[in-house]
This record gives sequence, structure tokens and C-alpha cells, in this order.
Amino acid sequence: MRSFDTDPTQVVTAERGQRVHRSALEHTERLARRLYEVRPGVWNLVGNGLSNQTFIDAPEGIIAIDTGESNEEMRSALADLRRVTDRPIAAVVYSHFHYVNGTEEIFREVGHEVPVYAHEKVGFNRSRAMSEIGPSYSSGLVHQFGTTMPLDGPDGIVSVGLGIFYRNPDHHPFTGGYVPANITWRGGETTTIAGLKVEVTHAPSDADDSLTLWFPEIGTCVHNIVWPVLFNIFAIRGEEYRDPQIILRGIDHVLSLGSEYLVGTHGPPIVGADEIRRRVTGDRDSIQFMWDQTVRGLNKGMTTDELASSIRLPDAYDDDYLTAELYGVAEHHVRQIHAGIRGWFDGDPAKLFPLEPRERATRLVEGFGGADEVARRVDAAVAANDLRWALELGSWMVARHDTTDDDRRRLADVLREVGYRSAAANIRNWCITKARDLDGSNDLSRLRTHRLREPQVLGMHPSDSLRILRVMLEPDLALGLDHHVGVDFIGVDPLGIHVRNGVAVPTDGVGATDRICLPFALWAKVLAGSVGLSAAIEAGDITVSGSSLRVLTTLAAFENQGLRN
Repeated sequence: MRSFDTDPTQVVTAERGQRVHRSALEHTERLARRLYEVRPGVWNLVGNGLSNQTFIDAPEGIIAIDTGESNEEMRSALADLRRVTDRPIAAVVYSHFHYVNGTEEIFREVGHEVPVYAHEKVGFNRSRAMSEIGPSYSSGLVHQFGTTMPLDGPDGIVSVGLGIFYRNPDHHPFTGGYVPANITWRGGETTTIAGLKVEVTHAPSDADDSLTLWFPEIGTCVHNIVWPVLFNIFAIRGEEYRDPQIILRGIDHVLSLGSEYLVGTHGPPIVGADEIRRRVTGDRDSIQFMWDQTVRGLNKGMTTDELASSIRLPDAYDDDYLTAELYGVAEHHVRQIHAGIRGWFDGDPAKLFPLEPRERATRLVEGFGGADEVARRVDAAVAANDLRWALELGSWMVARHDTTDDDRRRLADVLREVGYRSAAANIRNWCITKARDLDGSNDLSRLRTHRLREPQVLGMHPSDSLRILRVMLEPDLALGLDHHVGVDFIGVDPLGIHVRNGVAVPTDGVGATDRICLPFALWAKVLAGSVGLSAAIEAGDITVSGSSLRVLTTLAAFENQGLRN
């Protein structure tokens, strides 16, 4: 299976009018909602959201593993659970930091708090995702998981590869119910949860806080490392490097357990020691194949483009959905492996000092005979089923100096066709989301800047609300500035922000030339844009010690309307 199919007859129309590769449509059947009784006392709910919810009947009650994207998602899962057992939930476990937002719903059902277990990095990873890298992280989620795509029509969402939806529309309004773990692990522990023995292993996969849980008394392994698709070394949404060498160790550990029941964070469970051994071996070998062959190629001096075009998983891997390219694609994983090992420069002289992208695209279009000629070539490439070339030519047209709406619509059409023909959910969703942004169907410009919300700021530690400003500083506006502003939130230790040398450095406020004093709740309104800084100073809601002009000049260097108003 390749990144997208050259055979247009593989594109079919789904029930709600979506145009989609037939393999991607078939994959949705594996992700359909179903509560599996994996073995007596172990239930695995697939299809409720992006992740599964797993329930294990222990001597002291039910262990709930992962709580989904919202309280509403967990409420729906509990309704299914209550059709098969009325035993109370005695403990919650987070397999990693992604699916932890429905825990409050469990507390509500039980009527009191229960122990919550997780790796020690879960809390840190949650806060990191929503801080400095917030806009990039959010934009990546929107593109990969198609959260702005319609439900119906040719562009309609089909699945997100690991589940039907990132956020199931039935669970609107997606109320967050995260509860921090009160018992944390590093991995390597053997303990009991609700009276049931469990061996905890740290097993980084798509998150470095992932855990594999082995319940030896019931022969059951719960994990986040064997997926119902080829494992995603590269996430198109953008993530830190997922080192295959580390992932292989985690999968080898799963194989070493000899479990009879394998229950994942995503996809259907696998039952039977022989079946698990056979299929999981294939899964781990697909990952080793990509790493080994990438290293083999880079040792020969191949560039990333050469590696991506020459390394292909053997066709036999298409025979099992665990190793099929139904989520990400191997040629992207190969690029990521190269970058993870060697960095961005691959020895191609053209990449050493490339022209500024807009200038380069303009010269390429001119060199190919001008805009009209390149537009003709894009259309000809599409007609000839040469979509890779059409994508490249169309991208030049959009990146050049004098791009037009027609250029954007033409590239959007090519992206849609690639998306429709790809069996990989990530590729379909990314291409269609990008196409809808390009042609104006859905403007995503709001995702390309920090848009801080008042509740988001209030959920931060006050020092983090200053730290996030570092990545919002406009160097041109900070040129020549060397101003240290102390920030005194009422009832909080002194803080500060020092703008100097084109950077913003969070401080403890000691030695600040000027100071402002205000309630943190008012600061949250300023950063959210509902209150202007200068207006609040003028009204006396913010007091200034020193020069108001220096304070306003310094804070106006940040990309934030509240600080500039």
C-alpha cells in the first residue's frame, strides 16, 4: 500500500456521501462501537471515541483504564458498562496523557473520589501541550483529526484511523473532567490495584508517559503500543521524535509476557497466545524494517527524498491491519527516522542555503514559462494521474509572490484528490482540511496565532502566564528594548518579564525598573483580550510603580491584543 492509490477506481462513496478509499472505509468496521467481553471480568469498549475505555473486574471493584476526551464520553462508556455489571469503580488508571478527561464523571457515579494512577509525567505533558506550542499543537490536531471537516458530502469525515472521531459529536459539549493522578509511577513497579496484582512497565510510544499494564492473575495485558494500524513513527500533526528503538523494546516486552488477552488503547482486543505472538511479531518487525532500511540508506549517502521514494514495506504487511498504512504512511515515517537520527540536513546541496520560499517559488514558476503555463501543467498532471507532480507544481503557484484565488483553488482540488485516494486517515483528513482552508470553505487563520482564553489562563500557574509570552514577542517591536517589568499578582510571589536582546525572559521581578500590580483574574482578562492593558491602567484597576509609558511600550511588543489596547 502506498501513500495514495494511483487507481481512481479504488475511491468509493460512503453512506453519507464521503469520497474515500475503499480500504479506509473497510477499516471503519473495525472501529465501530462495540463492548467486547475479552474474558470474564474484562471489558473493552471500542468506538466510543478516539480511544477505548477498558474495565477490569478486581476483588475490590472495577478498574477503569482511560477516561476519554470528556465527561460525556465517559458517561456513555459507563452506560455500556452498567449493562453488564453493577460493581462500583474502585480505581482509575491513565495509560498515558491523551485520554484522561472523563474522570470527574466516574467520581460523580461513585459518589466520591477513587485512587487515580498514572505515569509521573502525565501532568507535565498535559500542560506542555497547551502552553507555548498551543497554536501549533491545536492546528495539528485540527488537520490530522479533521475536526472542522463536515460530517456529510465528499469532504465528510470517515474516521481518524484509531477511532471514528477525535471527539464524537454525540458527546457534545465535551466537558473536561481531568483529575490529576494521586498515585504516580515511573515504571518497574509491581503492586495491587483494587486487590488485583499488576506489573507496571514504562513503554514510550506516541507519548513518553505510556504504560504497559500486565495483570498476571488473569493473563491480560493492557497497553498503548500495538495499534490497529501501522504504528505512527511520524504524526502529521507534529510531535517529538518517537524513537523506533525504544518502541521495539516496549513491543518485545509485550511479546515476552505470553499473554492470552491483549487489550489496547485503540482498536479491537486480540485473544489467544499464538494469535497475539504471530500478529504482534509482525507489528514489531514492520517498525524494525523501516528503521533498518532507513539507516541502511543513509549509510549509503541517500537523501531523505531518495529514502522516502525507495523504501517500501513488503506487500505482506498489508495482510494484517496492524501493519497496514491506514493511519500514517511509511514514506513519512522514513523521513522522520532520518531526521531523528541525523537532523534536518540530508546532504542535498540544494537544501544547504535555499532561497526564501516565496522567492524560490516565483523563480520556479517563471522558469517553467509563467503562471498560465504552470497552471496548465497542473491540470495536465491531474489528467495524467500524476498527482505527486501536480502537488508540487500547485504548491509553487500558491507560494509565489503573486498568488491568486484560482491558484489556491487549483491546489485545493489536487489535495482533495490525494485525500480521497489515500487509505491513510491522517493523509485524507490533512489534505481535505488544508484544501478547505485554501479555497475558503473553512478559514483556519485563527489557528495560526495564540488565542488565549480566560479559563485557559486561569488554569495556568501565574508564572506560566508570563512564560508563554516568550514565544509571542515580535523582534522588530522589541528592537533596542531593555526593559524589566515587575508583575505583582495580588497574593502571589513577585514575578517579572525582562525584554532584552530580542527575547523575553521570565524573572522573579527582582531589580525591575517598573512594576504593575493587579489581580491574576484581571490579567487573565487582559491576555484573553476582553480588557485592554492601557484602559485598565487608566481606570486604576492596574497600579503602576514607575513609568506607565515604559510598561505599555514593553508589553506592546507581544502579539496580544489585550496587551496592546
